Amino acid sequence: MGRTLMTIGGVIFAAGAVIWLVSRLGVPLGRLPGDFSWQGKNVRVYFPFATMIIVSVVLTVILNVISRFWRR
Repeated sequence: MGRTLMTIGGVIFAAGAVIWLVSRLGVPLGRLPGDFSWQGKNVRVYFPFATMIIVSVVLTVILNVISRFWRR
């Protein structure tokens, strides 16, 4: 249980560090062309399609590289 909690904490820390670094580099994740937002009178709807696609592609590449090294 302790090892699992430490792993989850490490993953959350790493994700936070990556988000912080990306924002410091000026990458406009969440404000890319293809990220749609609509604001009505009492509601705001936000669809980050372009950001989701980019994050998905990057994570797929990273996890595939890790997977290939893990098998050896």
